[in-house]
Amino acid sequence: MLPNQYIDLSESDFEIEEEQNTETYKMIIPLQIINGKTDEQDAMIQAIYKILNTERYAYPIYSDNYGIELIDLIGEDAEWVCAELQRRIEEALYQDERIKEINNFDFTIEDNKVHVSFTVYTVYGYTTISKGVEY
Repeated sequence: MLPNQYIDLSESDFEIEEEQNTETYKMIIPLQIINGKTDEQDAMIQAIYKILNTERYAYPIYSDNYGIELIDLIGEDAEWVCAELQRRIEEALYQDERIKEINNFDFTIEDNKVHVSFTVYTVYGYTTISKGVEY
C-alpha cells in the first residue's frame, strides 16, 4: 500500500551541505595512461586540465557549464583573443566551487598561437597553469 500523505519539503528548516570529493583516477598525461588515484591539489590540477581541454557544448555527456569555448577564436585578431581568452578561462574555471581566485595572467603571442599562463587558487592551494591556443 502506498502512503497518501503529502509532505511539503520546500518550507522545511534544513540545509544540505555537499562537499565535493576530490579523489579521482590519476591521469599521467604525457604517457596517456591512467594509473592509481589522486586527490586534493593534484586532483584540482587534473580537473583544471580537463576543463581547459574540453570544448564547451561539443560533448553531450557534459553539462553546458563544463569546458571552455575556444573553436571560434580561430582567425580572430591576437589582441582580442588575449582579452577574450582571459574571460573564457575565468568563466570556465569558476564553475568549479573549489576554485577561489584566478589571476596573474601573462600572454605571449607567437606565430598563430597565444600562450597564456595564470595562477589558480583553490581550496587546496595554488598552482600556475599554462595553455596554448591557436587563433
